[in-house]
Amino acid sequence: MTSGSDPYIFTSNTLPRDPRFLPPLANGLLGWRVYHSIMHMGSVYNGEGGDCHRADVPCPLSVTMEMEDPVQQSYSLNTHTGVFTHTISTAIATATQSFYAHRYYSQLMVMEVSIERQAVTMEPVTVKLSSSFTPQSKDIDFQSAPDYRGGRRIQGQTTAAEVPGGPRPTVDLIWTVMPPSLILQPEQSHSRWGFLLALGHTAQSTEASFDEGLSLMASGDLRDSHQQAWKELWLDSTVELAGSETLSKAVIGCLFYLLSAFPPLHDVSGLFGGVSPGGLSNGGGGQDYWGHVFWDQDIWMYPAIALFYPRLARAVLEYRVRTVDGAKDNAQKQGYKGLKFPWESAASGREVCPEDIYGQQEIHINGDVSLAFQHYLYLTRDLSLFTEGRGSEVIWGVADYWVSRVTWDQKDQSYHLLGVMPPDEYYYDINDSVYTNTVAKSSLQFAVELASLLQHPAPQEWQKVADHMKIPFDQKEKYHPEYDGYIKGDPVKQADAVMLGYPLGLAMSPEVRRNDLEAYEAVTDPDGPAMTWGIFAVGWLELGEAEKAQKLLEKSFDNIQGPFQVWSESSDGSGAVNFLTGMGGFLQAVLFGYTGFRIQPERLDFKPLLPNGLSELIIRGVSYLGNKMDWMLRKDEVCVILREQSTSAEESAACALKVVLQGTGQKIPLVPGKPVTFPREAGHICQMDSTISCWPL
Repeated sequence: MTSGSDPYIFTSNTLPRDPRFLPPLANGLLGWRVYHSIMHMGSVYNGEGGDCHRADVPCPLSVTMEMEDPVQQSYSLNTHTGVFTHTISTAIATATQSFYAHRYYSQLMVMEVSIERQAVTMEPVTVKLSSSFTPQSKDIDFQSAPDYRGGRRIQGQTTAAEVPGGPRPTVDLIWTVMPPSLILQPEQSHSRWGFLLALGHTAQSTEASFDEGLSLMASGDLRDSHQQAWKELWLDSTVELAGSETLSKAVIGCLFYLLSAFPPLHDVSGLFGGVSPGGLSNGGGGQDYWGHVFWDQDIWMYPAIALFYPRLARAVLEYRVRTVDGAKDNAQKQGYKGLKFPWESAASGREVCPEDIYGQQEIHINGDVSLAFQHYLYLTRDLSLFTEGRGSEVIWGVADYWVSRVTWDQKDQSYHLLGVMPPDEYYYDINDSVYTNTVAKSSLQFAVELASLLQHPAPQEWQKVADHMKIPFDQKEKYHPEYDGYIKGDPVKQADAVMLGYPLGLAMSPEVRRNDLEAYEAVTDPDGPAMTWGIFAVGWLELGEAEKAQKLLEKSFDNIQGPFQVWSESSDGSGAVNFLTGMGGFLQAVLFGYTGFRIQPERLDFKPLLPNGLSELIIRGVSYLGNKMDWMLRKDEVCVILREQSTSAEESAACALKVVLQGTGQKIPLVPGKPVTFPREAGHICQMDSTISCWPL
């Protein structure tokens, strides 16, 4: 691997030995691993129930480039622009092959090849193109269709619906024909070729996208429009670290791949099908969790996105809203009321986990979904999601489920959740998982809070169950057992009880927080999933132990495989690839650990702390209550700049933001464009007058 000066460009002279770690290119609708013969489209699944998986779509861009007598080759992923490039140089010419999933026109993927003569010769220069594409799929019954504007075309429908009698998605694919070779003629000094594919559900949408691609290609604006969309994304989510190139590259890679899983900012439409652990490029039958959506989306990936992009955060929540009918069906099949979100979700919201026990017992998913909605409300005060957007149905349906699912014990005067599987999947059929009970209590409390905001009568049982929910705690050891009957020292698969402090926000003393961290760090599987160590890092940063936090966070580096910063689920390279869950956990350590950001009902708390190896952290584009802020954290001081002010703040000074420092009580107004610098200490951001309602109309 060669290292360039730009941390956003990952470059290598060779490709990874394991093709699973070739870089994925995606845009929230289409996903593809470069050179692979298969791609995927969001929400297009094949197979019924537990057999449901992302439907394989053949990719016409599965093309490699060769030249005779190459002198030098290089491969690079430019995360600034979302373009993967292969460059071959010979004694007389340089050929460049580029791929990208268009960031603005999400139904398009593009391959471009250019040849530039480097020496004065009268010889033609030939580039050979080798394709592994075949217009067939094991999941979609494709039929040839008439060519469209010079492009070949196939159309088909998946072979099996997700639920009996349910819809089977249709797929329409148009692509420009790929010749076996490209030739730079003797009289030419350079030339460029472009190849398109357009993929959609309907003939009309696919043709419209193909037309747009051809038009942009003819005007020379196809790549520019793609790169401009990436530029706009990065403007609102830049994270820069001074002091560690390895950490900086890891953060950039995580943000790039995570953003690639989300739709374009201008078109957050109903086509978005959620985010699976391996993203859109993975998830076919039998691999990478089959492309299903888990709690990984709501707990691990969502927080980093929500901190920057309210519209993308809302897209995640709207995906859950669209699956409400399936969640209602799941609850009824289990014999309970309300909504039971599936442990593994596809398009319908009905349980598609191949193994029943997870869908039956890993019920903490309900609270995980609710927590994402809660944080969205606190970050945006966007009540429209909960009214006409039907988000209230989710929150209240989850609350009804908990009320019907708990068991009352007269002896200890507590409600219990029996027969569950905690996030730590080494254990099942246990009682009172501390994580599950805590997230259930939190979601019940939020249901009551939301009902008050919307002036909706809340059943008394919601508050009653929340108040009396059993939260396991060992008074002697001063720590939280993972579940009722857990023996201290038993092995743990992944972060579980250590998540009580963050992200669940359960109140506890520093002593108990430390005891939880120490108890579980010692017994957590070192080969467990990648997101775990980020949560431990957040916990130690809370306690002011930055060096211990950093040591644990750096364990995650073992999950980064190859030159293109692609994560594996496990440190030995096994498990899911392009493991967005691990990336999300890692990013939370940076975005919520180093900063100490905590999302509260009326404020955004901060408590910054950097380890010795880092001299500066810059986070641009933090979004809070419609305002955009840039944060600069240094060893001894913090600088905040209000980049954009919300409409409500412009209309009312009471709705403007201020910094409140915890130690001195100092209150500093945030004025657009004016830096506010203060010594590094804890505090919070809130509106100028908390008694004034600044909820968007």
